[in-house]
Amino acid sequence: MKDQTADFGLIGLAVMGQNLVLNMNDHGFKVAVFNRTVSKVDDFLEGPAKNTQVIGTHSLSEFFKVLKKPCKVMFMVKAGAPVDDLINECLPYLSKGDIVIDGGNSHYPDSERRCKMLADKGILFIGTGISGGEEGARHGPSIMPGGNEQAWPYVKPIFQGISAKAEEDGLPCCDWVGSGGSGHYVKMVHNGIEYGDMQLICEAFHLLTSVTKCSYSELQSIFTDWNKGQLHSYLIEITSAILAHKEKDGTSTIDKILDVAGQKGTGKWTGISALDLGLPVTLIGEAVFARCLSSLKEERVKMSKLYPGPQIKFSGDRKQFIEDVRQALYASKIISYAQGFMLMRAAAKEFNWNLNYGSIALMWRAGCIIRSRFLNDIKKAYDKDPKLDNLLFDDFFRKEITNAEKSWRRVIATAVEEGIPVPCFSTALAFFDGYRTERLPANLLQAQRDFFGAHTYERVDQPRGKFFHTNWTGTGGSVTSSSYNV
Repeated sequence: MKDQTADFGLIGLAVMGQNLVLNMNDHGFKVAVFNRTVSKVDDFLEGPAKNTQVIGTHSLSEFFKVLKKPCKVMFMVKAGAPVDDLINECLPYLSKGDIVIDGGNSHYPDSERRCKMLADKGILFIGTGISGGEEGARHGPSIMPGGNEQAWPYVKPIFQGISAKAEEDGLPCCDWVGSGGSGHYVKMVHNGIEYGDMQLICEAFHLLTSVTKCSYSELQSIFTDWNKGQLHSYLIEITSAILAHKEKDGTSTIDKILDVAGQKGTGKWTGISALDLGLPVTLIGEAVFARCLSSLKEERVKMSKLYPGPQIKFSGDRKQFIEDVRQALYASKIISYAQGFMLMRAAAKEFNWNLNYGSIALMWRAGCIIRSRFLNDIKKAYDKDPKLDNLLFDDFFRKEITNAEKSWRRVIATAVEEGIPVPCFSTALAFFDGYRTERLPANLLQAQRDFFGAHTYERVDQPRGKFFHTNWTGTGGSVTSSSYNV
């Protein structure tokens, strides 16, 4: 083993870490590896990494000794305290200009903090979102790096080399996101949108099995057909494959799966961030709550016996309803992405990040879970207007929503009549209707707040930013009060 021969170092040899190393090796980069459980290093070298250039090390001192300067070290360990602990363990071996990369699913405030802390020591930090799962890590993930931009030129050839490449133009699904915790923030929003996409597909599935009584064979054909058009995406593709899968006895595997969904928390983080920033990212929130509701299995079973629900038999045009569901799914998906990009725009303003929204859409075109043809349309919208307030203002998306609107409303009306829960379809339409309404009843709400709490209000006949309070139980009129507004 020669000193300073490795182009890159990676600590944490779970499956994601191993696959990233093998991916880098395939692209001609020499990688050194270390793992706290040292036996995993030997297992990796004797197994998947056999006959590769990968350098195995058995201590941090040995690991850092073989890295070229500046050291480029990636952590693939559990998010939270383990990342901070590992940083502290590595600090004695790091010097000014070295680069630390957190490739786990870290919460963006942690990356923001680590970036500042390491910058004070002259060490460059990158917090990078990586999407695509084990398969993506091995053959090309979507990579979303953010942090200290001085580090980007050193890791750019590696990250763009191993990332997925878009089918349309061969461009890498990796580019610099922005400063601080922006890389992990964008990955968090990606995961939140992923929650929404999955729930929307599940609602379409529920409608088609309950209303039109589609068989799984028919549904497989429907989803395969949908994947050829506007809804072309990885999630639609795998849904078709799932519906085709059979057990050894010939029964459908999907029927054997308990209807209780798990989650790891990134969708929840997205919802919390939306609340913190005051943004109505309602669809992702409903998608998270839908998973929470699914976990109440025993209570749902009891409720189903107490409240059997409407006994209405669908008597409409079956073929038209299937098309209506497709349109409702497409319209709701547009709303979900519009909300997600709204959230990133608000976060960029709050944290002083310079995000390129078209570039973010490009990074999601391949390798990641939400990859789809639809993202090219988002890129085009931001190419036309980089300062676009919302995707719904873009001419293309305006036309698509207008074309789908009647179908969207019919589907939700049918779902309500038949007692089929469609929380994400419904909240998408409610957001759309609220967003397109010039005057909402918030004037009454603000009057209520002023009545019980003297919280003040603005007036339509006065400039914005000037606040008033009314003595609602007395005979006096309004009095100006610009000093506070809660």
